[in-house]
Order: sequence, then C-alpha cells, then structure tokens
Amino acid sequence: MAIKVPGKRYGKRLQHSKVFGHGVHGKHGGNADVLITPLVDMFVIIVLFLIANFSATGEVLMMTKDIQLPEAVNVKEVEMHPVVMVSGEEVSISGNVVGRVQDLVKEEYLNIPALEEKLRDMKKQFEDLHAMAEGNTNAFKGDVNIQAHKDVEFSIIKRVMFSCASAGYNNINFATLQKGDAGAEPPTAAATP
Repeated sequence: MAIKVPGKRYGKRLQHSKVFGHGVHGKHGGNADVLITPLVDMFVIIVLFLIANFSATGEVLMMTKDIQLPEAVNVKEVEMHPVVMVSGEEVSISGNVVGRVQDLVKEEYLNIPALEEKLRDMKKQFEDLHAMAEGNTNAFKGDVNIQAHKDVEFSIIKRVMFSCASAGYNNINFATLQKGDAGAEPPTAAATP
C-alpha cells in the first residue's frame, strides 16, 4: 500500500473532473455548434402564428356573463366607440359604474346625471386630443355603443339613450348578436343602428 501525502482527498468522481484538474482535457472541444436553420424555422413559425392571431382592431365590446345580448338579423360590424354597459344590476361606462338599476327605476328624472357627466368628460377629452389635428377628418361624430342585457326594462334603456343624447352622443348603436342558421357558426357581436 502506498503512502499518500495528507491533505484534501476527493471522491473517485471528483478526482477525474475538469474542475480539480486531474481529468483528461482533450476529449471535448470548447466550441459547440449551433444549428441556425432549425432556430430560424422556429422563429418564422412563431412570427406567422402571432401575425395570424393578431387583431388590429382590438376588442370593441367586453363580453360579460351578466349581459346576454339580444339577437338581430340586420346588423353591421361594431366600430370602436365608447361603450355603455347595462346589465340587470348596474349601468357602467368604460368599467366605471354610474348607477344601479334598482335606484334608476325609483327615480323620476329622465337623465342619468353620472352617465351624462362621464360622457361629457369623454367628449371633451376627444375634442382636446383632436384639436391640434389638421382638417375635419377626426371631428367628433357623437357615436356611442350601448351593450344592454336583453331583459332590461325599456325605461332604463330610454334613460340611457336620453343621457347619451344630452351629452352630445346622438349616433347610438346597440350591440346585438347576429342571428344565424341552426348549423352555422356561433353568433358574433354586431351593432344595429
């Protein structure tokens, strides 16, 4: 048996590793080949997938489970305008609740002051943003979309429409589902003027 110098003793696995310098260094080279062709193919597939699934128009209406839209036959595509949402419990615009349906039924006024104020603020912001633009291509047209539950009382819809008209939004569109055949695709959101 051989006599060994005292000091650190590594296990059998570590004695032949590159870290401790006792192993053989010539087996593997330091350069690794990168295969460019599969990498480029992968990025092309990802770009094509993203382009195919990208929507330039964005989400015009936010579909919620609180609101079941009515169906209509004569429809046109929904455009990007302010959306007033009327569910069975509340009236909201841009995610901000402006009134509860229970309270609105009890009141005798024809307008909804909070909704009217919010719409006027939005109109002012639009006009301020487009004041510097040259020409009248971006002039305020007064378009608004109403997304109402199909079972909401007409008196509530009437008050919402009156508030929109009082705030300067006279072009009112209602969001509906397009009525189709029994074997057709599921209906999509559309506006009825």
